[in-house]
Amino acid sequence: MSGHILALSGGVGGAKLAAGLADVLAPGRLTVAVNTGDDFEHLGLTICPDIDSVLYAMAGLNDRQRGWGMADETWHMMERLRALDEEDWFNLGDRDLATHIARTWRLRAGQPLSDVTARMARALGIEQAVVPMSDDAVRTQVLTPDGWSDFQRWFVGEQCGPAVSDIRFAGTPGAAMSAGLSAALDRKDIAAIVICPSNPFLSVDPLLAVDGVRDALLARRVPCIAVSPLIGGKALKGPLSKLLAERGLSGGNLDIAAHYGPLVDHLVIDRGDAEDAPRLREGGHAVTLAETLMKSAGDQARLARDVLAAAAL
Repeated sequence: MSGHILALSGGVGGAKLAAGLADVLAPGRLTVAVNTGDDFEHLGLTICPDIDSVLYAMAGLNDRQRGWGMADETWHMMERLRALDEEDWFNLGDRDLATHIARTWRLRAGQPLSDVTARMARALGIEQAVVPMSDDAVRTQVLTPDGWSDFQRWFVGEQCGPAVSDIRFAGTPGAAMSAGLSAALDRKDIAAIVICPSNPFLSVDPLLAVDGVRDALLARRVPCIAVSPLIGGKALKGPLSKLLAERGLSGGNLDIAAHYGPLVDHLVIDRGDAEDAPRLREGGHAVTLAETLMKSAGDQARLARDVLAAAAL
């Protein structure tokens, strides 16, 4: 295998595939550009949920049971917050808290998010590049019957309950690509672009909304492979299935392909969804069947190899 791989990722499922790619590629051959639309300020701290999910997964620190945060976490700080009658709708673990403190004070000292993220990756022993999609603030917001809501308030605070009729990314247009994302797209040795199995509406669309990203993907000279976040027409975690239903969509891989359209050449779907393959191919997409459920590091590496094979690498 040769050439550089650019992966576009949200959290959880995307982070797992990013970790798998990092494991099977030589150091320096991967750039993971991460959604920052979920970022928000909470209790005076800057929280970057998807960046943290990617860093923790690539460092082998992620909690596989919960699907977010760090393994072996404790919650003493949250207990004390509740005792002080402070906001407790967003859980911050004791180990996780160190990440948010380190990030917040460096950002306030004037360091860009790219530099702070790179420093954290080095400290965690990660040998691949992890970059935010932008150093400018982009904030995902959803429109519910009560009006526009910040993503985390809807996602965590309201447990995705209210129906969503629209999604916007405050700060776009106008948000520039991070230097790391721009450099990865411009590399002469770029071999493939991988869209990880993240929520297309909430994790990938913010990336595509950053100035120049969608145009760069449309003008690509290398294959773009998307891994479907659906298995059996359902998302394993998160609100994707709900969002598809609210749009009147069936919730299958054909909807994922239609959403990405010409941005994607090749879809990797779960073997259990093989019946979708003929219609996907009729629509002009190459299709690879794979085991897309990732329960272990071995599963992540196996899927990563399948994705690279789909890119003929």
